[in-house]
Amino acid sequence: MSRITYFQELLSSLFERRTSSSAKPDARDMLALCSSLLADTGEVTGLQTGSALLAKYFQADQEHKLAFFQSLASDFDIDTEALTDRTGEYATQRSARNLTRLLEVAEPRRQELLRRLNGVPGGTETLVRMREDLLQILKEDADLARVDVDFEHLFSSWFNRGFLVLRPIDWTTPAHILERIIKYEAVHAIDSWDDLRRRLQPADRRCFAYFHPAMPNEPLIFVEVALTADIAGSIQAVLAESRDPVLPQDAAAAIFYSISNCQKGLRGVSFGNFLIKQVATELATSLPNIKTFITLSPIPGFMAWLKDLADADPESAPAALYTVASELTPENADEATSDEIAGLKSLAARYFLQEQRPKGGPIDPVARFHLGNGASLRTIHWLGDRSKNGLRNSAGMMVNYHYDLKSVDANHEAYSKDGRVIASREVTSLLDARFEAPDARKQANG
Repeated sequence: MSRITYFQELLSSLFERRTSSSAKPDARDMLALCSSLLADTGEVTGLQTGSALLAKYFQADQEHKLAFFQSLASDFDIDTEALTDRTGEYATQRSARNLTRLLEVAEPRRQELLRRLNGVPGGTETLVRMREDLLQILKEDADLARVDVDFEHLFSSWFNRGFLVLRPIDWTTPAHILERIIKYEAVHAIDSWDDLRRRLQPADRRCFAYFHPAMPNEPLIFVEVALTADIAGSIQAVLAESRDPVLPQDAAAAIFYSISNCQKGLRGVSFGNFLIKQVATELATSLPNIKTFITLSPIPGFMAWLKDLADADPESAPAALYTVASELTPENADEATSDEIAGLKSLAARYFLQEQRPKGGPIDPVARFHLGNGASLRTIHWLGDRSKNGLRNSAGMMVNYHYDLKSVDANHEAYSKDGRVIASREVTSLLDARFEAPDARKQANG
């Protein structure tokens, strides 16, 4: 450990001790420290002030945190008069000096404040936690959104792909990391350590996570992968305790069946697109027998969308199918008729191919993620997820998004530029005129 690093950690520890026994601070205490931190030019005093500020912030209650963020929004914003003056100077004479003076006032002062806090030992992770608070407080004061813009802007730079480290997660990974995998799993809950072992230990299972050097014990996002002989159509089959493991050299497909973002404070910072493509590339290199890279994904918004259709026209065919879907349980799901299944799958095809947000793109967030990454929509599976949660959110249906490494770039361009949803004929053929959107704005592309 270097002498500087040791001294930084010692200072941080001393200030945490000093502030831990003090009375709860109010926003004025924190704002005074903010001003001092921006005024400090020395490394030692900056570390002292930043450590004290962060300690006081995390002692504050919700009311004082709200006041703190409100002051950041108002008292540490852009000086618009200075910006106007210096923009005029630069417009008159585009010199390096005038550009430097313009850049000094071109961003809110709170951005520099956050940069200095990031230099405190543990500052990066602490700022991520601070933004978690801010995202909650935004519900009380929407005007704080411009403070959140600064957090997202800086995080996008600090957590860019060049800083991320891909690490495999397996049964030999340290327990404190495995505990976080259990905690952060957001798609298919991990019920126990035995359940985690079944996902990590067998030879046909893989898990990969991105980490950041400033947060080495905190995964940012992770993906769970099943190596299979065929394309999986149900999560029950993937996670079955009694399944026969496939030898890696005999596998033909890699199924990405769960992708979980771990840090709420990094919302809006994209990692998943890099993660899937890097993992697919690494698997293709280490296991050349695997030719198919595909997801088994939920449809989280389907039932909510179908309910909206039913509420808008209670006598319609979609309303009748919503009634059927809302009454499905793990025990009676097999009793759905072939016509009911066909109707719900047709509505799912409409949901993906025709329904769009006002600003463009499918209304389903998982679809936007995978299609935006260059995947294509391949198959809609009936009862892919028979769990209560799967039935409640998507009538039990799941979908495969296919990552063809030869076409992901072209698919990404088609989706980004033209909003084209690249889908297989198997999916486009499910569209039924009885269930199509009245003002269908997008034609499926086979």
